[in-house]
Amino acid sequence: MKKIIFATGNQDKMREIREILTGLEMEILSMKEAKVEADIVEDGKTFEENALIKASAIARKVREKDVIVLADDSGLEIDYLNKEPGIYSARYLGEDTSYAVKNQNLIGRLEGVPKEKRTARFVCAIAAVFDDGRICVTRGTIEGYIGWEPAGENGFGYDPIFYVDEYGCSTAQLSREVKNQLSHRGKALRAMREKLAGR
Repeated sequence: MKKIIFATGNQDKMREIREILTGLEMEILSMKEAKVEADIVEDGKTFEENALIKASAIARKVREKDVIVLADDSGLEIDYLNKEPGIYSARYLGEDTSYAVKNQNLIGRLEGVPKEKRTARFVCAIAAVFDDGRICVTRGTIEGYIGWEPAGENGFGYDPIFYVDEYGCSTAQLSREVKNQLSHRGKALRAMREKLAGR
């Protein structure tokens, strides 16, 4: 049986990944579950570069037949803030800073900015490194805007402040099923799933 090792220890993310990749008939493991450890320096200039850096670093450690290593890099781009926090989304204001603090900081920086200038998007790039050394990368985005207050319990990270016009709520207020359909990670994962299924 083919195996996927996804370069993350985030259990919320792993739940989303397993839901979207269901039906591939591959065992899907996190780095922790696969007992793989790596200290990875993400020094790429784009989401795609960082995803590939992570996937390649784990693949070098695994080197097993029938194992595909996947990694993602994702983040929030706010147009009014010159696309901040961008590739630094996870490290914005420091890696140990809570998202409640990060979200309030971003809302504060947009004080007085009208809705039409609060446009933003979530971006996700997913890189795959196959056991024969081949690589491929997919990308997904979701467009929205930054709200005036956090709302919702169903998401994580910046979800509570990212609002989608179509639903009139934050992505943290969407059901898991709807969020998986709309989300940047959902789109990038489905594109990757097609590539994996077509191998």
